[in-house]
Amino acid sequence: MNYQDVNRETMNRWVADGWEWGQPVSHEEYERVRRGGAPKLMLSPTKPVPAAWYPDLHGKSVLGLASGGGQQGPILTALGAHVTIIDYSDAQIQAERLVAKREGYTITTIQADVTKPLPLADQSFDLIVHPVANVYFEKVLSVWQEAFRVLKPGGEIWSGLDNGLNFAVDDAGEQIINSLPFNPLRNPAQMAQLQADDSGVQFSHTIEEQIGGQLQVGFRLLDIFGDTDNAGRLAQMNIPTYWVTRSLKP
Repeated sequence: MNYQDVNRETMNRWVADGWEWGQPVSHEEYERVRRGGAPKLMLSPTKPVPAAWYPDLHGKSVLGLASGGGQQGPILTALGAHVTIIDYSDAQIQAERLVAKREGYTITTIQADVTKPLPLADQSFDLIVHPVANVYFEKVLSVWQEAFRVLKPGGEIWSGLDNGLNFAVDDAGEQIINSLPFNPLRNPAQMAQLQADDSGVQFSHTIEEQIGGQLQVGFRLLDIFGDTDNAGRLAQMNIPTYWVTRSLKP
């Protein structure tokens, strides 16, 4: 079994156990946005996407990249977008379908490994939303390349990115226990640590990979903000462990 299949099975278990990022938005929240309420689109744990980032999404094509779970997709649909969600987890895809059925809208779902070439046409989307998911991919440059390919010129990608600090510290965020990069495919001790915690197979990435990779493939960075976890010592100390970027395909 390759590491992405391990992650798929792990996420399916997490969703069944009530994982935060596998719980769909409520009917009330969907209706609030559909009726004109301000959207609270989360791509990182605590801060929503700024209101100033949103274009008029009515009739626009939006891709949720590794974005299953019934969280971003329903909000984007409520804003008038035609939404496609691509994710590798069966449970996360099923959540999208359940919310669409509950609310009576149509959504396109694709179960696929997003580290591979995407089964999508060139220049198909006006916007891509990409919550924190790169931690489950060993290499991220191909993700940025494919995102650039499927975006229309003038389209944007909004990305939640782990900055690596979570991998250096213990679960409580109190002690430094790992050197970086964190790559369990190259470090058996790190793999054992993940297995003991039922954490799938995860990887740290540098700013050169995360933001530099976007720039390398042709994106132009428009805006960025930092975010913390929603619990633990680092969050209590207001130490950012995530970036969220807004980038443009010129």
